Amino acid sequence: MIVWILFFAAIFIFLALDLGVFNKTPHIISSKEAGIWTGVWVTLSFAFSGVVNWLYSNEYIANPTGIKPAVATIKYITGYLIELSLSIDNIFIIAIIFASFRIPQKYQHRILFWGILGAIGFRGLMIFFGVILINKFSWMTYLFGAFLLFTAFKMLFKKSEEEYNPKKSFVYRVIGKVIPITSHMEKEHFFTKINNINHATPLFVALLVIEVMDMLFALDSVPAILAITSDPFLVFSSNIFAILGLRSMYFFLANMLEKFSCLEYSLIAILTFVGIKMLVVHHYKFPEWVSLSFIALSLLVGIIISIKRSQIED
Repeated sequence: MIVWILFFAAIFIFLALDLGVFNKTPHIISSKEAGIWTGVWVTLSFAFSGVVNWLYSNEYIANPTGIKPAVATIKYITGYLIELSLSIDNIFIIAIIFASFRIPQKYQHRILFWGILGAIGFRGLMIFFGVILINKFSWMTYLFGAFLLFTAFKMLFKKSEEEYNPKKSFVYRVIGKVIPITSHMEKEHFFTKINNINHATPLFVALLVIEVMDMLFALDSVPAILAITSDPFLVFSSNIFAILGLRSMYFFLANMLEKFSCLEYSLIAILTFVGIKMLVVHHYKFPEWVSLSFIALSLLVGIIISIKRSQIED
């Protein structure tokens, strides 16, 4: 329990420093600044694998599945890479939402900051109940595996001309029924008064739409990481580190999304592999290094092909 408390405390200290110190004043985050922070978060995420090894070596954390420290470390890294890769699709959607609501760049960080707090809470609940279901009902692995395969095939055969329009979404319509929506921007505020009536600004609407979209993405990512391990701490920590680095990665990649168009096929390959792994888990277990190698190689190949394709088109 102490480890969990310290982990949560560290998360909120990071977030407090982020909003209260480094980004106290709203400003446009340059690609250089975003690149530095992306490097910081990725470094911290991989460095935490050493903490994982230390915790499991000294039995400072509950180990319900009885895994060895080295295996726990590999599972954490594999889970982190899965979450990181699946968050790329999230970045595309966030870019569309910001463009649709015409959110100024200097206020986008604030929205993503509060979005992360909601994502942490929701992911925590999903992981908690997901672990319980898998441990109590072994057949749930088949259900999760089939769902991941369905998601992969849906991504593969979706029409390229299908575009997501946030203003036509169910969330936008519900918000409009609860509170009036204004297109007027009141600096970094989520609400503003017009004729003494509270109105939701585009910032608040964008925040809620992003939160709901994250919930939908979590339906893919949480089962995917549960295929790697059902250890609550490994699942949660790898998930949270990927979420924490999502903001800086968004600002780093936002202007280069078209250059990584082939990464979607990497995500399809990863989801397919993880789905198959869940379907055969009771009959055959892939060695940990196989899962890690496949996921890392899929990402690497997707990045290389995307860059080469972008160079040819230019």
